[in-house]
Amino acid sequence: MEKTVEHWESALVDKVLGNDPVELCDDLRRECDRHAVVCGRRRVLVPNAYKVELTPDVHEQLGEHDGQIGQELTDVLARHAAEHDYEWAGPLTVHVTGAEEPLDGRYRITSQAMPNIPADAFSETPPEAPRTTASSP
Repeated sequence: MEKTVEHWESALVDKVLGNDPVELCDDLRRECDRHAVVCGRRRVLVPNAYKVELTPDVHEQLGEHDGQIGQELTDVLARHAAEHDYEWAGPLTVHVTGAEEPLDGRYRITSQAMPNIPADAFSETPPEAPRTTASSP
């Protein structure tokens, strides 16, 4: 059953984003790596709150499945962090949303360290300006 759900989600991502899922996952990993902070000999802290903004038409195609895609992307980052022994600044989350401003490509990724993530964390611009990393043409 679990494999069927995973296959269905992967098919949905492929249908909506085309070849971009691989690039998107790579860009998320790069965002994580770029903002890693070495805090000690064996301690590397990375941002834990990621926002993936999609073009409005792509986001609309996702419909109510953006939460499932966000969870799938969260799992990608969790595996990446485990491979590199990264520590999160707080609970890990990837929020998928439609862009309110025009994008240069199909998506934009921002991240920040948030020790606690309130329910409305992604509804407004956070106090610290998010860092923009990647956009796919």
